[in-house]
Amino acid sequence: MGYSRSYVSKVESGSEHASREFVRTAHTVLNTGGALRRAWREQEALQAVIGIKPEPVAIAPTAEPTGGLLVEHDHAELYLDSGTYRLTQRRRLVNHGHQPITRYLIRISVDRYPGNPERSNDLYRDNPLTWQEINLHAWHGDGRAEPMQWSVQHDRDAFKEVWLIFANDSGHFPLHPGESTWIDYTYTVGADKWGDRFRRAVRLPTRHLSVRLDFPGDLDPAVWGLHTSMTAESMPFQTAIHIHEAGDRRIYSWSTDDPPLHARYRLEWHFRSQLDAAPSGSPKPSAIMKALGIVQDSDPVLRRPARSFALPAEADDARRVISELQSTTYRVAKEHTFGKGMGIAAPQIGIERAAAIVRPPGSDHLITLLNPRVIESSEDDDEQYEGTRDRPPRRPRGRPPPRHPVPRPPARGCCARPGRAVPGHRFELALSSGTHQSELNGRSGLSSDTAVLSHLDAGSDVVGVRAPQRT
Repeated sequence: MGYSRSYVSKVESGSEHASREFVRTAHTVLNTGGALRRAWREQEALQAVIGIKPEPVAIAPTAEPTGGLLVEHDHAELYLDSGTYRLTQRRRLVNHGHQPITRYLIRISVDRYPGNPERSNDLYRDNPLTWQEINLHAWHGDGRAEPMQWSVQHDRDAFKEVWLIFANDSGHFPLHPGESTWIDYTYTVGADKWGDRFRRAVRLPTRHLSVRLDFPGDLDPAVWGLHTSMTAESMPFQTAIHIHEAGDRRIYSWSTDDPPLHARYRLEWHFRSQLDAAPSGSPKPSAIMKALGIVQDSDPVLRRPARSFALPAEADDARRVISELQSTTYRVAKEHTFGKGMGIAAPQIGIERAAAIVRPPGSDHLITLLNPRVIESSEDDDEQYEGTRDRPPRRPRGRPPPRHPVPRPPARGCCARPGRAVPGHRFELALSSGTHQSELNGRSGLSSDTAVLSHLDAGSDVVGVRAPQRT
């Protein structure tokens, strides 16, 4: 993170009050889902009540022991067998600095329910990731010549940081300036804790990044990838993921050269053979959607009011939820073609927040909705069979209005797309039978008192609408 270990230690022990900049950096690095910032704000409020005002402390960032380090090749392999994932990570390191490298920091992080930090926190609070199940081993040199010792830097329920030490009981083998070496490490995590995605983050200058997923072929996996950076939201990989069979295994390989620093790559998957089969032997549509992460009509989350975003304070949370919605949209679109457009709301993927995205027919652009409310509807009717991702087609009750005028808030404070916000103008969102009002109605879980979004980034494009709660 660029801060001295002594400062971090004082913050963790409570003897030092963290600066706003430190909390912002830690939130980004640790991906805490807003929990860290909320704790910091609570501490600020408490100190204000008891009359203590901490003196601002200017902490100069210090160089990590990996300063001047280049990753010439970063290769990760994820192998699934009998309900357990085994990760093998290989890196070729080159020391371009002026000091010998004696240790290397690695991270082990899991998130079973991305976009829903409360649910993930509950899972790992009850079933934390343990060192025994991780079974971490590390080696140094070609052919794993020397085992490496390691020491724990951070130990959380779902997050570990470990220093790999360039030493063992036989001696020390630091990486001197101008030298290069391979390091390997491997660990295991149960599928119930790992989830259905694998993230790669570029934290050091890297020349070549490669990933290999090795799954049992009888699970009939489907794999796709998304890329995010400091300047762009989630987008599909620019290069294809290659697939080949090896006996009873199906292997997915992907690589890229010179990835941008701080870029994040995410591979996601689902296993089609685990779907419940219909009598004919083909998977039920509802089972397919469930496997893709769409909660079904019987789930209570679809009947509870979703929480609005307090913007701009929760802008990061909003972006994270929208990223998960985009990921689900790409995933669902690979399994089914929605010729008349499609839409999905956060509660449909188990996130109880007031957010949705809509893809109009014949377009790759996404309309982003935060804290939506429908303000009026036309009198024209368009009665069609209703089919949504959480239930099969059937005749709807009533006739859904095909168009909704949507207010455009002032252009100031958060995020979205497509087009640009025009103050004082209305945007007319057309809902075809393929993008049914139920996407905004009871499916969205929006309460009648949801506030319209009022803070957007300059030139941003969030649409605000509100839908009545379904009865």
